[in-house]
Amino acid sequence: MSAPSDFDQFYAATARRLVAAVYAATGDLAEAEDAVQEAYARAWQRWDRLSQEGDPTPWVRTVALRLAVSSWRRARNRLRAHLRHGPPVDMPELAPDRVALMDALRGLKPDQRTVLVLHHLLDLPIEQVARETGISEGAVRTRLSRARQALGRRLSDTPESPALRTLARPPK
Repeated sequence: MSAPSDFDQFYAATARRLVAAVYAATGDLAEAEDAVQEAYARAWQRWDRLSQEGDPTPWVRTVALRLAVSSWRRARNRLRAHLRHGPPVDMPELAPDRVALMDALRGLKPDQRTVLVLHHLLDLPIEQVARETGISEGAVRTRLSRARQALGRRLSDTPESPALRTLARPPK
């Protein structure tokens, strides 16, 4: 095994099982996927040497498990530090309407959230949003309209809410 196609075959044959193993070890699927992806990226960088030494599976598995454990330890240490010392001094409190808006945005479909953020939060014109997302201007307007409607349903405040007022203006 030394060609890129050999690595592709190796990845296809082993990735799913390795994610399952790391997931079983960590209990966090996203963390497992991240650790496995990073392990394969590192294996790709050393592919010639790893493939010459025999089966690279144990090396990739060891790296993935170490990365997952390392990430878990960092998270645990951050939590301990936070509990011991409290939040950082320079961390501003988020206003309740800001928290509600972020929660409502998370509930939108990704394509709606993208156009809403680009247009309303970054103040990009419809034309630029269309270029950056690769869709027509009409599709941008449709997604904006649907996103505003969905956002309105998700936010329990009245239309006078500052968060809704910002997003209620018609597209440019």
